[in-house]
Amino acid sequence: MRFVRTIAGVVLLALGIPALLAGGGLWLAARHADPDGGFGARFEPVRTPARAVLVADVDALLRADLPLARTGQARLHLTARDDDGEVFLGLAPADQVRRWLADVPHSTVRRVAVTRGPLPVDLDPATAGAGTAAPMTAPFWVREGVGSLEWSPSELSGRSLSLVVMRVDGADGLDLRMRAELRARMVPRAGVGAAGRRVAAGGSRRGGAAAPAAAA
Repeated sequence: MRFVRTIAGVVLLALGIPALLAGGGLWLAARHADPDGGFGARFEPVRTPARAVLVADVDALLRADLPLARTGQARLHLTARDDDGEVFLGLAPADQVRRWLADVPHSTVRRVAVTRGPLPVDLDPATAGAGTAAPMTAPFWVREGVGSLEWSPSELSGRSLSLVVMRVDGADGLDLRMRAELRARMVPRAGVGAAGRRVAAGGSRRGGAAAPAAAA
């Protein structure tokens, strides 16, 4: 009986993972796998006259739209640049980011649509304000990087963190080219071992999701 239960569990797992990916919109990205067995998704250019692009609550977004990213050893990897080169990406407590950007023009990511090609990003209009912000000197970042940012959502789950993308000098006017990947050992690919595979991470909402984004 224990053997039967074990086999049944394996079958359910084999059926459930593709269903999970399809429901999350990731199966589309899986059909555009890299030759090395990896998966990735790039976003359409993100343009705003503001000084920053913001994903207000990264963990809440992942919990609702991409729970796979919050399990096991899954890691999210984001890259971003604009016409002037690589840009700053940072994760920080949402309340501190909210105060920091209160008078700084910024655009919040509303939605990322999951499609076959580059993923469209919907932004709220830039907020009003005359303030400036220098990300490199801010003391509250939990994770930060220039050009790229990688973290394990499971390590930071339950925390209200915001993702901020902006120029290193904090200047206004962003024309971002971004790419996101989910590196998850638990996600197999037909004919290739599961270890170290990367599944595209643009978030999901069965046809749309916020990212750091952005999102972010």
